[in-house]
Amino acid sequence: MTKDQITILVFLTVLLASVVADLELLSRKSHKITIRQALYQTFFWVGLALSFFVFMWIENGQKPALEYLSAYLMEWSLSVDNIFVFIIIFSAFSVKEKHYGRVLLLGILMAILFRVIFITVGVVLVERFSWILYLFGVILIYTGYKMYKKTEEEEFNPHQSKVYQFLKRYLPLVPHDGDGRYIIRENGKPAYTTLFVVVVMLAAVDLVFAVDSIPAVMGIVDTQTESYRPMARLVIYTSNIFAVLGLRSLFFLLRSAVSRFDYLQQGIAIILVFIGIKMLTAHWLDRWIDKHTQIFISLGVILTCISGSIFYSIFMQKKGAPRDITDESVKPD
Repeated sequence: MTKDQITILVFLTVLLASVVADLELLSRKSHKITIRQALYQTFFWVGLALSFFVFMWIENGQKPALEYLSAYLMEWSLSVDNIFVFIIIFSAFSVKEKHYGRVLLLGILMAILFRVIFITVGVVLVERFSWILYLFGVILIYTGYKMYKKTEEEEFNPHQSKVYQFLKRYLPLVPHDGDGRYIIRENGKPAYTTLFVVVVMLAAVDLVFAVDSIPAVMGIVDTQTESYRPMARLVIYTSNIFAVLGLRSLFFLLRSAVSRFDYLQQGIAIILVFIGIKMLTAHWLDRWIDKHTQIFISLGVILTCISGSIFYSIFMQKKGAPRDITDESVKPD
């Protein structure tokens, strides 16, 4: 077997075993997940991702391992932004806490499926039309700028989203959770509960985030060297999937604190702009800086922006900060 095949086999084995364990041990019953349990689960998923980084280094060398780590950290930081939107969706549809785990797991599994499709299409387009990377660079710079300037008044409203309006128009929805079911029967006909709506919206929201995050990962990974492309694809797939798998535990760990990370959004925005500029100037960068050095620079910028924005949020109280979204006094429209 080739090194690529061994890496794929190990990744798929770990992925399958982890998902099965999650389904059997953590999602068999609807129950509330404590902060302690969420912390242990977060350690597990992060530890698993970092263990795969070590395996990548041993099996495939420094370059793909560092690309994987940079891409994983990029996706992981964007996951925190994802979580804030997840919290708003759960609040808007009054999802009971005992259903959180099961709903999140199903939404995340759907998100993984959609991301695999999205990544496959994106990689094929980049390999056939290299100029698309410049388009991705422009998109990232624009997205980063909009994210940096985003105000509280632009907060996501689930009831006004196009996904919810589409579901409301074409499906018979009921305004309750069906006692934990996704589809029930009313008057002899199927009807879809709020839990079904939430699962679809979680997957859709993650797909929207993927429109920014996947091009950003392609800006980190070397997709232009033809002989390296199979490994580049593997790095993109694995970093994305590991980051998404950790979303559920991260949600339970950060749901009461994520709204206090006032400046994390600005940190992520700076990363997106940096990667966008890197993609637009790749032709000249490759002449002056070798690929390995570029990876170290990207990793350093990502680590600095993520840690810096989190610490700045902790030690600097933002004036007029909104109250915690998890506050029980917050009611859906």
